[in-house]
Amino acid sequence: MKSLNTLLSNTGTTIFTVMSALAAEHGSINLGQGFPDTDGPADVLQAAADALFDGRNQYPPMAGVPELRQAVAHANKRFYGLDIDPNSEVVVTSGATEAITACLMALINPGDEVVLLEPLYDTYLPVVRLLGATPKLVRLEPPHWELPRAELAAAFGPKTKAILLNTPMNPASKVFTHNELAFIAGLLQKHDAYAVCDEVYEHLVFEGAKHIPLMTLPGMRERCLRIGSAGKTFSATGWKIGYISAPKALAAVAIKAHQNLTFTTPPNLQRAAAIGLMKDDTYFAGLASDLQAKRDLLGAGLARIGFDVMPAQGTYFITTDFRPLGFNGTDAEFCRYITEHAKVTAIPVTAFYEGEAPTHFARFAFCKREPILTEALTRLEQLFGTRR
Repeated sequence: MKSLNTLLSNTGTTIFTVMSALAAEHGSINLGQGFPDTDGPADVLQAAADALFDGRNQYPPMAGVPELRQAVAHANKRFYGLDIDPNSEVVVTSGATEAITACLMALINPGDEVVLLEPLYDTYLPVVRLLGATPKLVRLEPPHWELPRAELAAAFGPKTKAILLNTPMNPASKVFTHNELAFIAGLLQKHDAYAVCDEVYEHLVFEGAKHIPLMTLPGMRERCLRIGSAGKTFSATGWKIGYISAPKALAAVAIKAHQNLTFTTPPNLQRAAAIGLMKDDTYFAGLASDLQAKRDLLGAGLARIGFDVMPAQGTYFITTDFRPLGFNGTDAEFCRYITEHAKVTAIPVTAFYEGEAPTHFARFAFCKREPILTEALTRLEQLFGTRR
């Protein structure tokens, strides 16, 4: 029989699925996959439930229900001073992963080049390649994950169509500074390129850091497609509600991609997400402060056990170097070892790289209830003891 799609056939099962299955097999506390273990705000959940019975369960508008598009536009203005037209510059998608794909589809022709920053979310590379583009990888180095400006500038060239920028950044938990964003903006203008801005963790930023959308910088309004996520913002990752904010010309093509991917998104969840985005400032501040407390709890405990803990400015994640524990295997072996022997699961960070990568980092998610984090630390301490 004729061969199937080569890229997809050769793509392995995502590491998140693999490690979550391993965690379930061993009855392990799953600090690997980044999802909270509690549901989001009660009023947002109730709004979703109520909306099932309001007689609007047929196809919603392809671009999204008016309530959510208006809420997205309002949030852009409220948090970042961006003026977005809800009728022509917002596209609602079935999750941020679909939004990323739709944005890339809107921009890329076969033969184009796309700049990507490692470590990176594992969906980026397959999508870029499926669209016939060439990824140009630029690596950030721990522990501070500073932008390597010379290497980034060298990655841009005549065929560069876009950069895919994730800030706050998974798994590095880095929030890009204004100076770093200004450097990226200069390269985009110099090379007449676009930016797909994966900003799903925009409200999960901790003290000392500030999320700045690239779209807010001079000259970037017409070059950026900005992606947000109701799942991350309202602790309802299973809802898969994403939204794109983009200039009219770019949004018009992104919606055509959306049309051919999922066409539309559950209307009751859209209306609930709209209510969530209109919540007062205390909700968004509380979301960040609660997560910061969990970050501090897990980070301090891991350091006490002997891990070398990288700074975490945002997201759900802490990256650790496990070499001080005396474990000499790879990160995949380490994550399997602690799953089997401590009943705690993490993600090997090599999953976020292509080719040769550092093999001594493990990523832990702290978006769990504090008693769960405490129990995970107790189990790890029983396995490794206290080194510090």
